[in-house]
Amino acid sequence: MKTIKGSCHCGAVEFELMDAPEWLTGCNCSICRRYAGLWAHSDSTKVRLKIEEGATLRYVWGDRMIAFHTCKTCGCTSHWSSLEPGEPQRLALNCRLAEPAAIEGIRVRHFDGAKSWTYIEPEEPT
Repeated sequence: MKTIKGSCHCGAVEFELMDAPEWLTGCNCSICRRYAGLWAHSDSTKVRLKIEEGATLRYVWGDRMIAFHTCKTCGCTSHWSSLEPGEPQRLALNCRLAEPAAIEGIRVRHFDGAKSWTYIEPEEPT
């Protein structure tokens, strides 16, 4: 079980994903392109978030299903969390905030969030 740790530039937001995913997701939707997110999808039972009091801005838009969290000090977008009720909470961590060695060897899948709302390549590499 590989752990992925990351933080915003100033350190006000830190995360730890206890179980590295099979793949990371790069999305081409209008917001992910701007955030340059490289998302590790998980649920709250497998994640530790350490966020200083009042350190993040929350941005909700579109279908109002998720909230993006960005550090107020350094501007790094660290994660998004689901606004849907229920436990465990669904979320994704921006692995661009992890050290490159922590995500080395994890495949990146490309998601077409701009049009088809599907992964562009198959789940299993051919």
